[in-house]
Amino acid sequence: MSGYIDRLLLVSLEKYIVKPFVHIIFGARQTGKTTLLDMLFPYCSLRYNLADPEERTRLLADPGLFRRECEALPVQKTPHFIIIDEAQAAPMVFDAVQILYDKDKIRWRFILCGSSARKLRKACANLLPGRAILHRLFPLTMIERPFADNQSSQELIPVTLDRPMHSVFPAADIEERMAYGELPGIILLPDDERKAVLKSFVSLHLEEEIRREALVKDWGAFVNFLRLAASESGQIVNYSSISRQAGLSEPTVKSHYQLLEDLFIGFHVPAYSKSLRKNLLSTPRFFFFDLGIRHSSAGIIPDTNVIRSDPGRYFEQWVGIEIWKRLQYLGNGQLYYFRTKDGAEVDFIVRIGNNIIPVEVKWSSNPSLRDVSSLVSFMRENPLIKTGYVICRCQRPAALNDRIIAIPWQTL
Repeated sequence: MSGYIDRLLLVSLEKYIVKPFVHIIFGARQTGKTTLLDMLFPYCSLRYNLADPEERTRLLADPGLFRRECEALPVQKTPHFIIIDEAQAAPMVFDAVQILYDKDKIRWRFILCGSSARKLRKACANLLPGRAILHRLFPLTMIERPFADNQSSQELIPVTLDRPMHSVFPAADIEERMAYGELPGIILLPDDERKAVLKSFVSLHLEEEIRREALVKDWGAFVNFLRLAASESGQIVNYSSISRQAGLSEPTVKSHYQLLEDLFIGFHVPAYSKSLRKNLLSTPRFFFFDLGIRHSSAGIIPDTNVIRSDPGRYFEQWVGIEIWKRLQYLGNGQLYYFRTKDGAEVDFIVRIGNNIIPVEVKWSSNPSLRDVSSLVSFMRENPLIKTGYVICRCQRPAALNDRIIAIPWQTL
């Protein structure tokens, strides 16, 4: 198919869209929600874009209008597909969808998209329990954009697919991925346009979202917070330090971090506590959902030269984001970090069911046990854990001892 762009979410939608449910799709701006829907539903009976002020005002001015326009569609044997973009801008649409769905589950098939959960959560909006399937769309994973054909082995977090993936996204080395991120709307652009679009993300997309929903009172103070939070991405959150630097109260800083999560711009990674050690840190780490957006939010022009100044730091963030995205699609797992007050740390702890997988990240192309002493200690203290991994730049998987394996990032 010309212009066909395959995504993990597309595989799930193809499976569930034929069933009589409402579908809610959440994802940050530029993750490809609109492109995905255009491809899956080239023809739909009604489509509303509530990011358009005129369309939004039209529906908000007459709360019953949306329902009446849906009811005006003729009865037919196949369902009418009705798409609502940026549905969070008019939470009353969810109530109307429930009324229509309960009236006739077959006549309409609703797909509601959103790039923010903040307004819905604050308004205690109706998310259609028992009627809806919730989907999330993220930046590209290694499954969707492998390093090279058939090299993604998915050793750590296998995602079972009903059909093969057909990637059309350009391959890239790790430095390019760390510099520009994995947003499809960015990586498909010519090189000279990527920096400009990433630079505008904060001012055009994030500011629009925040101003439209009146989420913060002082945009300038929030931008200052955003720059600090982006600069500290991947680190343990120090609320008091950011509070002092941003000139904001700690409760406001915590509220702003929650806002970034509600806008799908970032995520918290909690500390792993099921350990024999007592002196563990409990403050979470916070990651931006994409390194390209992280750079632009920090006021940095994305470039491979920036990455080369501190590759290990960005490599660890890229791996953590990749694992987190994979777990979200899997829908059965949690990402943690492990660090003690005396400085022993393991970068990531992955829990899938009852299976615990410790992961250390090293920029080295030839890591040794000396490089991962904390992982060795962690494995010794947790004898029931079968295998720990070191994700690095080695050419092929290599056993460092009988329980720790180094794997190339390309096979993550």
